Amino acid sequence: MLLQFSSAQGPEECCIAVEKTLNYFLTSIEKKDTKVTVLEKIPSRHGLKSALISIEGNNAHLIAQQWAGSVQWQCLSHLRPRHKRKNWFIGVSCFEQPDDISDSEIVFETMRSNGPGGQHVNKTESAVRATHIATGISVKVQSERSQHANKKLAKQLIAWHLDNYLLKQTALLNSQRHIAHHRVIRGNATHCFCGNDFIPILK
Repeated sequence: MLLQFSSAQGPEECCIAVEKTLNYFLTSIEKKDTKVTVLEKIPSRHGLKSALISIEGNNAHLIAQQWAGSVQWQCLSHLRPRHKRKNWFIGVSCFEQPDDISDSEIVFETMRSNGPGGQHVNKTESAVRATHIATGISVKVQSERSQHANKKLAKQLIAWHLDNYLLKQTALLNSQRHIAHHRVIRGNATHCFCGNDFIPILK
């Protein structure tokens, strides 16, 4: 299963809510029999515009269904202290994993990872850049320590982007996935949090 956390076209406060929600989600399922991988993060100035994660395991479908919908964050904006608004909404959408694509359709390049990670980052070519030959879609993955693991994640990410690309090419712009990314239902949130500490509010 794939979960997409999206600020849609909301302000920076919604982007902060995306980042806080993702962090809470990752922490909340640490002890569950589920493997979660962050495939992609789209940063904003103060948070994340969106994030895409992969969920594997016996509880994957259940977890995805529990989170799908809108998330409400009740908090006065520290970016705009005089702003009266205190309710911010983001969207969480779940999708089936796209069909896998073969290695023959992709060109892989290996390189050294950059960013934090100590000596391992500087000495090992574990990062992978994958380019889909037919469309030119390209991704870089360096979240895992092994080249093999990063290659697997890169294929998943290519498949996700390719799936979206094909939808656009066939003019299915009103599909559930695209609507979910640009529209957040306000009210009747599946999860609700409060304050800068992002404390969950039980319903």
